Amino acid sequence: MVARLLRAARGGRGGVLLFEGEPGIGKTRLLEEAADSAASQKFQLARGAAEKLSRVVALGPLILALGESTQTLLAVPQLAGGMDARLRLLDAVQARLEERAARGPLLIALDDLQWADPTTLLALSTLVPELSSYPLVWILSRTAGRRDSGVARLYDVLERDGATRVTMGALARPAVAEIAADVLGVAPSPELLALVAGAGGNPFLLVELLTALRDEHAVQTIEGRAVPISSRLPHRIREIATRRLRGLSPRACHLLQVAAVLGCCFEADDVAEMFGEPLARLLPALDEAEAAGVVVRGPDLLSFRHDLSWMAVTETIAPTVRRALHRQAGQMMLERGSSVAAAAHLVEGARPGDAAALAGLDRAVREVLPTSPETAAELAVRAVELTVPGDEAVFDRVLRAVRALTTAGRLSEAVRLARPALRAATTPRGRCAQLRYELAYALLQAGHVAEAVAEAETAIDQGDLPDELRGLLEQVLSHGPLGSRARPRARQRAEAVLASSRQHSRPSLIAAHLVLTDVAWSEGRAADGLGHSHEAARIASSEPIRYIRPHVLYACTLMDMRRLTEAETALRIATDQITALGTTAHAAIPTLLRARLRLIEGRLDDAATEARAGLATADKLGAHLYDVFGTTVLATVALRRGDLTAADTYADLSRSHHVPGLDPMSAWWWTNWCPTLVAEAQGGPERTVDLLQAPYTDPGERRLLFMIEADAAAWLTRIALALGDRARANAVTATAERLARDAPDFPTLGASAAHAHGLLHHDTAALAHAATAHLTSWSRASAAEDLGVMYARATGATDRETAIHHLDQARDAYQQAGAQRDVARVRARLRRLGVRRRHWTQSKRPAFGWDSLTDTERNVAALAAQGLTNPQIAARMFISRDTVKFHLSQVFRKLDIASRVELAHRTGPHGFRRNA
Repeated sequence: MVARLLRAARGGRGGVLLFEGEPGIGKTRLLEEAADSAASQKFQLARGAAEKLSRVVALGPLILALGESTQTLLAVPQLAGGMDARLRLLDAVQARLEERAARGPLLIALDDLQWADPTTLLALSTLVPELSSYPLVWILSRTAGRRDSGVARLYDVLERDGATRVTMGALARPAVAEIAADVLGVAPSPELLALVAGAGGNPFLLVELLTALRDEHAVQTIEGRAVPISSRLPHRIREIATRRLRGLSPRACHLLQVAAVLGCCFEADDVAEMFGEPLARLLPALDEAEAAGVVVRGPDLLSFRHDLSWMAVTETIAPTVRRALHRQAGQMMLERGSSVAAAAHLVEGARPGDAAALAGLDRAVREVLPTSPETAAELAVRAVELTVPGDEAVFDRVLRAVRALTTAGRLSEAVRLARPALRAATTPRGRCAQLRYELAYALLQAGHVAEAVAEAETAIDQGDLPDELRGLLEQVLSHGPLGSRARPRARQRAEAVLASSRQHSRPSLIAAHLVLTDVAWSEGRAADGLGHSHEAARIASSEPIRYIRPHVLYACTLMDMRRLTEAETALRIATDQITALGTTAHAAIPTLLRARLRLIEGRLDDAATEARAGLATADKLGAHLYDVFGTTVLATVALRRGDLTAADTYADLSRSHHVPGLDPMSAWWWTNWCPTLVAEAQGGPERTVDLLQAPYTDPGERRLLFMIEADAAAWLTRIALALGDRARANAVTATAERLARDAPDFPTLGASAAHAHGLLHHDTAALAHAATAHLTSWSRASAAEDLGVMYARATGATDRETAIHHLDQARDAYQQAGAQRDVARVRARLRRLGVRRRHWTQSKRPAFGWDSLTDTERNVAALAAQGLTNPQIAARMFISRDTVKFHLSQVFRKLDIASRVELAHRTGPHGFRRNA
C-alpha cells in the first residue's frame, strides 16, 4: 500500500493511509520504513509524533514535522496582524506544506495521534482534503482502544473521503516462528511457540519475551530446535519491564521513574532538577538505563525506547507518589514561567484546594485559549473541579471556563456550567451580569435565541452595569423579535446612547446601531437602516471583537437593496473579521451569505456551489445556526431549474433550519417565502392561501418582506389577482409605492413598486419601466414577461408583435441565468402566440470534458494550473476556500483527473488545450 501511494505521488497524485492498532503492533516501525523508502525515492519528508503531556501545544505534531517553532510560524509576514493565533498557525502550516508540495512529492508521517491536541485533529480534518490535489502522501498512526473519540472521528471522516484505513492485527503463527528464529538463532519448537503465544502476536511483546528467554538462558537447543526449560515465564509487559528494571541499580530505577513522569520524551536537565542534583551526578545512572535498552538518545531529547516501556515504568510508581511527582514537575515548570508546560502536570498532580497549582492552571488557560480553545476548556473545567467550596476564586474560574467552552464550541457544557453558578448563593450579585452575558452568548451560538434574550434582559434588569458590558448584552437583545417587550426600551436606550456617543463604549455603540437598523428596516426607512448597519460594521472593524452580527447585518442590508458590489466588499471584510476573531464556528457564514448574493446576481451554478460549500463547512463544524441561508438558496435554484422535488425538499429543510429570532428583520421571509414559492409551483395560487396570511394582512410583515425581497410585491400582486382578491392586490401595491416614495434614492424599491402597480392597473408604461429599472437580470426578465403577457391579452394590431418582443427578452434573460423552468413557461406563452423558439442548446453542457466546465470552474482551474494555492485562488476570486475546493473537485471529476500536476499538463500557456 505504501509503495503504491509513493508511486502515485511521483505521478502527481496524493493519498492517505490510516494505521491503527494496539501498542507494540509495529505502527511506528512501519512509519519509519515508509519514510526510509520515500527518502530513497527523493521525497521530501515531514515526520512528527504526538505525546500525552504535550497536548497543550497547539498543532504540536505538525509543527514538529515541519521542523519549525510556533514563534517562527506566527511571524510569517502575510499572517501578521490581529488574526487569531490558532488560525494563524493553521494558515502558516498550510502555507508551508503547500510550498513544499509545490516543489515535489512530500511524505507526512504522524505517529501516536491518540495523544494529539484538539487543534491538530481539527487541522488534519481540514488540511488533508484541502491539499488532496498535491503530490502529498499522508501516513497517520494511532493506538486504538484508548478514549480518543476525537482521533476516531478524524479517521472516520478521512475514510469517508477516500483514505485507506488499516487495522494492524496480530502476527500469524508463521511470522511468530520467523521472529523467534531471528532472536534465538535457531528454529523454535512447538512448546516454545505455545509459550510465547502469550504475547498475543504483538511484535514488541514477542521480542521482549524472546529476548528475556535468551538473556536468562531459559531455552535450550534440542535436535536443532529451541525448547523452553520452564513454562513459568512472564506473560505481561509489566513483568517484562520489572524484569529489566531488576537488573538496574536502585539509582537508575529511580531516575527512570522520575523521567517517566516527565513523559515518553524528556530532557536530562529536567530530571536533574527534579532530583535536586547536578546533571553530572546522574550521568552514570542515565548511561546504565541506556545500556539496558530502556532509554535511547535523540538529537535533542532522551526518550523511552517504546511507549510500552514508558507505560510499564510509570505503572511501577504508586499512584500517590506519581501525583506528587507530577505536582513537583508542574511547580518546576511554573517557576520557569512556563505555565503551559506546567498545565499537563498540574492536571495530573494537583490536589483540591492547591492554591499554587490552581493559579498555574488559571494562567495556562489564559495563555492557551488563543491557540487551543479545546485544551483551554479542559484545563479550565479541571480548575473549577479542583476549587474547594468557599474559595473566592471559584466565580472567576467558572466565568473563564464558560468562555473557553463557548470558544471551543462546547456550548451545552458551557450552559450547564454557568446556570448552577448563577443560582449559587455565593455568586457575587454585582458580577452575575458578566456570567449571564457569557451564558447568553453561548445560548445564542447554540441557536436558543429566546433563552439568550431572556438571560440578557435579566442581566440588564439588575442595573448598575459597566457601559461595555451593557452594550454586549444589548447586542444579544438585538436578536430578539421586533415585537418583544424589550424593543421600545431598546430603541429609547439606543437613541440615548447615540445622542451622547462619546460617553459610551464600542459595544454600546454597536448595539445601538444594530437595534436602530432593525427598527429602520421594519419601518421602511432604507437610508437610515443602511446608515446604522454601516456604522455598526465600521465600529466593529476598528479592532477585532467577538461579535459577528454587525458585519452579517450590513452585508444583508446591502443585498436587500441590491447594492451587490458593496455587498461583495462587505462579505470580504466579514470573512477577514471572522478569521481575526478566531470564531471558527462562524466560518460558514460568509459562504452562505455569498450564496444568496450569487442567487440575486442570477448565477445559479455559483449560488448552488456556494450554498453546498457553506452547508458542508457548517456540518463539519457542527454550527447549523445559519443553515437556512444555504437551504433557501438551494430550494430557489432547484425551483428555477424546474426540479420541484428537490425544491420541495430544500424548502422543508429551510423551515426546519429556521431559528426563531435569528434575524428579526426577516423572520417571515426566511421561514415562509421560499416554501410559498414552491407551493405555488406545485399547485397554483390556491396552494398559497394559508401561507400568505401574514404578508397580506399584517402591514409590518408586508413592509419587511418588500424591504428584503425585491420581487415579492409583484409576485403577491399577481397571486392576489389570480385569486380574484383585488383588495389584497391594492394593499400590496400601496405598501410598495409608499416604500418607494419614502426612499427615492433606492432604485430597487421604485422598480418593485412600478412592477406591482403595472400588474394591478394594467399599466404597460409602469411595467416597461420595471423591466429596465430592476437591478437584477431575473427581476428584469420577470417584468418583461409580465409586460409580454399584458400585450398578448390586448387586441391591437401591433400588440402581438410587441408581446413577442418582450417575451423573447424575458426568455433570453432567463436562459442566460439557467432558469429552465422560467424559460419553459415563456416558450409556452410564445407557442400560444403561434411562435416556436428552438431550445437554447448552449444551456445544456455536456457532463464531462472541457465544455462541461462552468465559467467559474474554468477560472479556478486556470489559476490552479498556474500554481496558485487554494487560499491564493480564494483571495483572487473573492470566494471561500471551501468553494475553491468544491470547484476543483468538480473540475477533477469532469476532466477525469486527480491532481494539479495532471491539470497543469493538460493546459497550455494561454489556456486549456481542448484536444489534450
